[in-house]
Amino acid sequence: MGKGALKHHRVLLKLSGASFSGSQDFGIDPRMLARIADEVKQVAEAGVELAIVVGGGNMWRGHEAAARGMDRATADYAGMIATVINALALQDAIEQLGLDTRVQTAIQMAEVAEPLIRRRAIRHLEKGRVVIFAAGTGNPFFTTDTAAVLRAVEIGGEVILKATDVDGVYDKDPDKHPDAKLFDRLSYLDALNKALKVMDATAISLSMDNNLPIIVFNITVPGNIVRAVLGEEIGTLVGNFDPEGEEA
Repeated sequence: MGKGALKHHRVLLKLSGASFSGSQDFGIDPRMLARIADEVKQVAEAGVELAIVVGGGNMWRGHEAAARGMDRATADYAGMIATVINALALQDAIEQLGLDTRVQTAIQMAEVAEPLIRRRAIRHLEKGRVVIFAAGTGNPFFTTDTAAVLRAVEIGGEVILKATDVDGVYDKDPDKHPDAKLFDRLSYLDALNKALKVMDATAISLSMDNNLPIIVFNITVPGNIVRAVLGEEIGTLVGNFDPEGEEA
């Protein structure tokens, strides 16, 4: 994959906690982790400046703990710590392949990661290092999807690649409805108005305000991270489109 073939040069990859668990119900699947790391290496070695935001749902789900009676803010902070576990595991997997990485956390953990410093993160990217952002926004009541959009805007990212376990955005749950329709393109407003499961409303609104496109794709298909960076038409592209799907 040569640099001339690249469509995007600075990318934010959003990995959910489910991306780490693979076929498991909980925790980290070493095989899945190794495959993600290998694709990250391919992307980085092609000259793409790559930042990653990780979720923590494979370890902890704050909203579920809150529903069982735990204080919501406390539950969310525990979830932020879960994302750090994933970030460190991903860092190790990537560095075992010989690639330089840096983990930055929105909650200071000086012994294991750098604090979140925007200019330092950009400098790491310019030097060819993969930057992994953990601990969400550092605030409760905000999702890691919102954190992904926020970090993408902060570093001047060109696109958000949101990894999921389905082929893109559907008009209804494809696991429950065999006739569910997959969208090739979707406007921010349609995603909001139809309450489609792209990202939460805060994340989509922030993307719309900054005209930052989102590509939702299936990470369980090997090679899809690379395909998305190359600009191949996979998954669903969410952006500033009119109702006919043309760019506005």
